[in-house]
Amino acid sequence: MASRRLTDVSLTRRDLAKGALALGTAGLLPRAAGAQAVWPKGGTIKLVVPFPPAGATDVIGRIVAEKLGQLWGNQIVIENKGGAGGNIGTDQAAKSAPDGNTILVVSVGMATNPYLYKSLPYDPIRDFEPVSLLAMVPNIMVIPANHAAKSVAEFIALAKANPGKMTYGSSGIGTSVHLSGELFQKLTGTKMVHLPYKGTAEAKNDLIAGRIDCIFDNITAALPQARGGTVRALGITTAKRSTLAPDLVPINDTVPGFDVSSWFALFVPAKTPKDIIAKMSADTKTVLADPSVVDRLGKLGAEIVGSNPAELGSFLKAESDKWGSLIKEVGASAG
Repeated sequence: MASRRLTDVSLTRRDLAKGALALGTAGLLPRAAGAQAVWPKGGTIKLVVPFPPAGATDVIGRIVAEKLGQLWGNQIVIENKGGAGGNIGTDQAAKSAPDGNTILVVSVGMATNPYLYKSLPYDPIRDFEPVSLLAMVPNIMVIPANHAAKSVAEFIALAKANPGKMTYGSSGIGTSVHLSGELFQKLTGTKMVHLPYKGTAEAKNDLIAGRIDCIFDNITAALPQARGGTVRALGITTAKRSTLAPDLVPINDTVPGFDVSSWFALFVPAKTPKDIIAKMSADTKTVLADPSVVDRLGKLGAEIVGSNPAELGSFLKAESDKWGSLIKEVGASAG
């Protein structure tokens, strides 16, 4: 409706009728339509990371949160709530108020935990709304720096010669770090003992000390240590080489069919207003295109995605189907 002052003497009776109709229908608009205009309100927004600090989920979440906080003019507080393969922090986020002030950053556990646990205190589909798939990140197979194996083939030979004696660590049951190990055993015919930790930082402490034999850790956290010589990298979990570490040979070259990537995404509690979710998703895509973010994530080996909510929803279903079948086949369980 054309804008006019009510004091305009040329205002006609028809103009007044139109104005009255517009004011009347404005009250009939969905309540959520005004949410975007008032969100964020300037208060504190919480990003829940269901793992301890220093892991890939934490690092990537912090990079994105920093820029989103700047864009929104809000302080985003990072809350690390590790344990139970990410279930403790995820459940906390599920039970938070659906007002846009709680965001969850998760990885593959969102798709796998329903198959690994007999019961969960939350439902990944019912209790959450997808926001954006942030990035895909390969893992690296790393072993102690003084380990006898110098290649993937040598590691396999040692594992076959010592069935049930070699160990591999992970950041928790159902994480990509864990499932990489399960897939590796399935495709190589080896048998190792899985040792789940609360986070990869703890697992790598034992790896560096030689107390465990292997971790299929995220390139984000493992590559700097491999280059620093504290651990030895044997190969990358993706079928293709990474531009970040082109010297790392794909495990697939030795173990055909081995292809695993971690992924990281944002979700919010169910019933969060759709327009808030749409704004979050659009702003996340904007942040992911920021040169500084592109540079920082690129140095971590991340392939930036920046999906919309519907795309993330479809991706989550595909991942659930993929890993669910493997979990059932190998009988993996978190109890």
